Amino acid sequence: MDAGILAKLVEDRAAKRPVVLATRLTDGFGKLLYPTEKQQESWLTEVSHEVLASDRASVIAGPDGDWFLNPFNPPLRLLVVGAVHIAQPLARMAALAGYDVTVIDPRTSFASENRFPDIDLRHDWPDDAMAALAPDTRTAVVTLTHDPKLDDPALQAALNSPSFYIGALGSKKTHAARVARLKEAGFEDIDIARIHGPVGLSIGAKSPAEIAISIMAEITGSLRQ
Repeated sequence: MDAGILAKLVEDRAAKRPVVLATRLTDGFGKLLYPTEKQQESWLTEVSHEVLASDRASVIAGPDGDWFLNPFNPPLRLLVVGAVHIAQPLARMAALAGYDVTVIDPRTSFASENRFPDIDLRHDWPDDAMAALAPDTRTAVVTLTHDPKLDDPALQAALNSPSFYIGALGSKKTHAARVARLKEAGFEDIDIARIHGPVGLSIGAKSPAEIAISIMAEITGSLRQ
């Protein structure tokens, strides 16, 4: 690999910038592609979008020979609003699945290192935390507090972002009230439909760990399907 390309790839990885390393198999010529940024469009840039989305390397036949496209995506992220009981197993499961997990809760007695060892904890109010964390297409957001003062600002920020998954804990009645508040805040039905509420797959989950399983399953389905 060209030393300049390698140095830039290391820089991109450190900056958590999605990039595709494209190598022409006939002669080993390589270049970096940034499908999420403005650059000259080409057939190679177009197919690199699909490679990043699938998170899987591919060999693509092109007009000038076969190319090997290797995606380098930033880590998946899970932003959990509410350091409640469900958040504890959910954070551990998500970390095991390869997510960078952040738990957001201004209540320091809930969001403590004792309850969430080795997890990034943010004690800001959710709107401030979400603005700083800037959810992107590799981010899932889950709200768990049942408290509109905490959940609603996070959901509004998530709906204004390209997050690939948004989920909110609560009964159907709670979600109906949530939808009404979001409509009052100016969100359209098509936007609100992005929220999985009640959160998680319907598997009859009862315990916090079982509910966490249902949430991670739904997040995985949204990511991979």
